[in-house]
Amino acid sequence: MIDGTAGVSGRRDADEALLDNPDALAEHDPGGMLRHTASAGAQVRESAALAAEANLAVLADDGRPRAVVIAGIGTAGRTGDVLATVAGPRCPVPIIGHRSAGVPGWVGAADVVIAVSASGRSPEALGAAEAAHRRGARLVAVGAPDSQLQSVAERARAPFIPVPRRAPARASLWALTVPVLLAARSLGLVKVNEADLAETAARLDADADRCRSAAESFVNPAKSLALGLAGSIPIVWGSSPLATVAARRFGDTLSANARYPVVTGALGEAGRGRVGLLDGVFGGLAEGERDIFADPAEDDGEGTRLRLVLLRDGGLNAEDDTDEPLAVEERRADAVQTLAERRGVRCDVVTAEGGSALERLASLIAVPDFASIYLALAHGLDPMAVPAITEMKELSNQ
Repeated sequence: MIDGTAGVSGRRDADEALLDNPDALAEHDPGGMLRHTASAGAQVRESAALAAEANLAVLADDGRPRAVVIAGIGTAGRTGDVLATVAGPRCPVPIIGHRSAGVPGWVGAADVVIAVSASGRSPEALGAAEAAHRRGARLVAVGAPDSQLQSVAERARAPFIPVPRRAPARASLWALTVPVLLAARSLGLVKVNEADLAETAARLDADADRCRSAAESFVNPAKSLALGLAGSIPIVWGSSPLATVAARRFGDTLSANARYPVVTGALGEAGRGRVGLLDGVFGGLAEGERDIFADPAEDDGEGTRLRLVLLRDGGLNAEDDTDEPLAVEERRADAVQTLAERRGVRCDVVTAEGGSALERLASLIAVPDFASIYLALAHGLDPMAVPAITEMKELSNQ
C-alpha cells in the first residue's frame, strides 16, 4: 500500500501527460521494460519450476554447511540480501554476499557457494564458481543457459539452474532470486514453501495490474510515486532489514532506469547521521526562502528539493522472541515522518502487505520498480538503454 502527500514539487520537465498515454509510453519504451517488469510473477513460477528440475536435494547430502556465500554483482548480488532477510536472524549459518571475483579466503569444503549471473558470464560469478570448485566447496550456479557459468557448473558436477535471458538483469530480480531461495531451502536454512511462492507471485501479478500503463496517474500508485519524485533528490529508507533490502533495490532502479541520484539505507542508521539531510540546503534550510502560504500544488519547481520515500514493514516474524525491535522501528518511522513534515520535506510511504516475509518484500519492491521506469519515461529517457553502463563495460574490458 502506498500513501503520499498531495501535490508535486519540482517536476523538472517531467511529462505528466505522456504517462497517461499508453501509446506514447509504448513508443518511448521500445525495449519493453514495463512488460519485463510486469513479468515478475511469471518469473517466480518459472524459476521455481526450473529449480525443481535441478535436483537441489543433493545439496543436503553433506549436511548443513558452515556458511553460504552468494557471489554476484548488481541485481545478482541483491539475491544474497533477499536470502539473508527472508532467512531472518535465526538462520543457523551466516549468509554472506560477495561482490568481487573469487571467494573469501576462508571458504573451503565445509561451505556452499551460490554463484549468480543473469548473463552467465560476469567475472564475479565465474571467478567464484571456479574458486569454489578448486577448494572443494559445494557449488550451485544460477544463470543463462548454455553460458560459461553452466560450463563451470558442469565441470564441477554442481547443480545449475537456468534463467532464460529475456530481459536486462535489473528486470530479472525474481528469476534470479527464487533459485537462490530454493537452494537455501534444500540446505535447511530458510522456510519457503510452495504456498509462499504462489502468494508472492499473485502479489506481483496484482501490483503489475495496478501499475499497468493503461491505468491513469490518479489510480496508478507507480505513476503517482514517479511524479512525486520528479525533479527531487530521493531519499529512500527502510524501517526494517526487509524494508531496507527493498529500499536499496529502489535505489538501484532509480539510478539505472531513471538516472536519478538517490540516498538509500536503513532508517536506524539514518537516525545516527543521515537524517541531518532534512536540515540541509535541499531540505529544511531552504524553507526560509519559500512562501509558507503558497499552494504546494502550484510549486514553480525552482530549486531541487529532497523527497523522502519511507518503506515500512509492519510484519511480525513468528520466530522472534519479542516484538520490541518492531516497536522501535515503527516509532522511528513515525518520528522521521514528523521530522520531514516539520521541515516541508514531502514523504511517500509504501507499506508492506502479505503474510510471509517473501510476499511482504515483493509488495515493497513491485510499485517502486514500476515507478523508476515511469520516472524515466516522464523525462523522455529509454529505461532499457543506458549508454553509460554499456560504455563502462566496454572500457573496463579493454
